[in-house]
Amino acid sequence: MTPEIRALFPVTKNYVYLNHAAVAPISLPVFERMQEYARDLLGHGLVHFREWGEAVTRVRELAAQFINAKPDEIAFAPNTSSGLAFVANGIDWQAGDNIVTADCEFPANIIPWRRVSREFGVELRMARERDGRLETEEILSLIDSRTRVVTLSFVEFASGFRNDLATIGRFCRERGVLFVVDAIQGLGALQLDVGACCIDALSADAHKFLLGPDGVSLFYVSRSAMERIKPTVVGWMSVARPFDFDPDQPYAPNAQRFEAGALNTAGIVGLGAAIELFQQVGIERIERHLLKLGDSLCQGLLEKGYQIVSSRREGEKSAVICCRHDRFSASHLYQILNDHRIITTPRLGRLRISPHLYNTREEVDELIKSLPA
Repeated sequence: MTPEIRALFPVTKNYVYLNHAAVAPISLPVFERMQEYARDLLGHGLVHFREWGEAVTRVRELAAQFINAKPDEIAFAPNTSSGLAFVANGIDWQAGDNIVTADCEFPANIIPWRRVSREFGVELRMARERDGRLETEEILSLIDSRTRVVTLSFVEFASGFRNDLATIGRFCRERGVLFVVDAIQGLGALQLDVGACCIDALSADAHKFLLGPDGVSLFYVSRSAMERIKPTVVGWMSVARPFDFDPDQPYAPNAQRFEAGALNTAGIVGLGAAIELFQQVGIERIERHLLKLGDSLCQGLLEKGYQIVSSRREGEKSAVICCRHDRFSASHLYQILNDHRIITTPRLGRLRISPHLYNTREEVDELIKSLPA
């Protein structure tokens, strides 16, 4: 990436920051857009609320373009967990139904479905992670005539494994099964087309690879799935004409039915600035940079005696690299790097390294040099 892009991230003056799968630093454009909103609120209160409403609409359009959706299929949720819970809670479950997922999912994509399983007599079926991978064939083999939902991460949080969303999504679409994706570990680092992947619902908070603030999530629900997922957390903004202030009216005819009340406007406009940066750079270019950087990182780790947990097969690579060492715990390695102002994190006994568009080969080399052999 260019020095001009790197200069937009002041964190680079303080750290080698390689922890975007946890919490990402924001860029100057994101900071300035949020500051602009806060300053306007400070000096003018609600006087310009229409202009900020239009700004939110613009971000809805940007988000839709980013994942190849329609603006009326985009809502804003407080976090990834809320979006996933919207779906889990909104389906008309029947005893004997089943949900297909994996045993390596982040808890946000297990706990809502486990509640459904316990309360409605729904079976929770899990594909098993083996050697840092999930087998697409195993996932598909778990689907039958009583499967209502398949729910998986775009990228698995503790391995960096990238699921074959297109194959799984098409299989689900052919059988009328809802395909739900926790996209937080991939969106912003890798290309994603919800139409091509036949995704019915997706949730991704802005604070990881989307390089935005926390507390705001992009929630997508397709037009075809919208009538199968009833809104269960509703409020005055969930209806078709909220500013009529009439409680006796139908829900909004679009994804805004899932927005119960006042939105995190500062967070949303910050997310918009982040998406604009992705558009400026090009998500295809970002993905190429990150996969190439990951290849260099893995080569250096292997040469130093580390075991790579993350799959390096084509189509399974992501921007998340997990490794381990026979003699050093992940927590110990994390602390060594932290002492060198190189920011990573331990996850499930693995050291997780997750660069982004502004990171460089030189920073990867610095990490390798700082690790014990």
